[in-house]
Amino acid sequence: MSDIMYASRIARLPVLAPDGGTVGLVDDVVIGPPGADHGPVVYGFVINVPGRAIFLGSGRVAAIDAEGVHLGSGALNLRRFAPRPTETLVLAGLIDRPVADGADERINDIGIALSRRRATGWDVVAVDLIAGRARRRPARRRGRRRTVDWKVLRTLLAERDDYEHLRDLHPADAAAEIMSLPRGQRAVVARALDDEQLADLMEELTPDVQVDLLSGLGVERAADVLEAMDPDDAADVLADLAPPGQTELLDAMEQQDAAMMRRLLAYGEDTAGGLMNPEPIVLTGQATVAEALARLRDPDLSPAMAAQAFVVRPPAQTPTGAYQGQCSVQRLLREPPGRRLRECLDLAPEPLPPDASNATVAQHVAAYNLVAVPICDHDDHLLGVVTVDDVLDHLLPEGWRRR
Repeated sequence: MSDIMYASRIARLPVLAPDGGTVGLVDDVVIGPPGADHGPVVYGFVINVPGRAIFLGSGRVAAIDAEGVHLGSGALNLRRFAPRPTETLVLAGLIDRPVADGADERINDIGIALSRRRATGWDVVAVDLIAGRARRRPARRRGRRRTVDWKVLRTLLAERDDYEHLRDLHPADAAAEIMSLPRGQRAVVARALDDEQLADLMEELTPDVQVDLLSGLGVERAADVLEAMDPDDAADVLADLAPPGQTELLDAMEQQDAAMMRRLLAYGEDTAGGLMNPEPIVLTGQATVAEALARLRDPDLSPAMAAQAFVVRPPAQTPTGAYQGQCSVQRLLREPPGRRLRECLDLAPEPLPPDASNATVAQHVAAYNLVAVPICDHDDHLLGVVTVDDVLDHLLPEGWRRR
């Protein structure tokens, strides 16, 4: 296929599971309203499976090519599809519509392409127009046709202040869309999302947008959002605030959360302490493999945080008792459920001190193929862990999230 894929052709494709089996057929493409400076986002696809039409979010799609729409994983939500107010079906809702009242030209097809604003997903980039009477399907041979960019859709898909669709996007994709909005509309988005959703989103925004959004929330709600964020990300946001605003928010936070933030803010920005998350999965050596796996199954954990449990002497809250080692989830899956963690510890590699530089942490991750690095003080108390995603975040060029 070319760089631009047209909805009428995508609708003829099979949906392929990771093992190559066909799970359904694409029936339509679902798009949202246009943004301030970009075409409508492709939310996903309507696919026909035996007995019903269901929605397949674009985040579930690994690739689209001439063979079909390839799923990134095999699981599907089989709930029957019903479009939301902000969603438009391309084939069922746009084809044959005139571009304006009384216009001779009608929409013949919609072209999408991989997004240049987001790491994954597609945006509408082109509209195929045809002159003359309405047709039942996109025309391929006859009629005066021309291709224009997405802006012709503005009058048909007026931008709305309803950002409910952001709840279904990956936070990184939602953040890319928000950063493309004017400043005033970002505040509308913040009001439309609950604290947990906004917290996930804040973690993917650039520092300037984080500070801008947080400043417009009011002290009480801003404190609630910070408490819902991962502690290391929340500390980064607080570090970017002027001292009066930082103090005000810390005073408004729960005492335990505020104390954790103050500990993290005491470390330099370019050190392991400044990068670390103080809430890894921590257990004592008396805990069993089954207990550790139950903790690691928490769906709110990031993949990096769910990759291993850290074993210490009591207490098991950071800063903990003496660090003893870690148990990777792979190792835990090979052990009997009743085995004690002290019997299946990985002792290497050694933890790093909180004043280790970011470069040292990165070298440690690369040298030992780590997902997370334990950070301990000079008395071997576990203070937190630095995950590989945070290492990458600080190694990439400033402003990479805007690309």
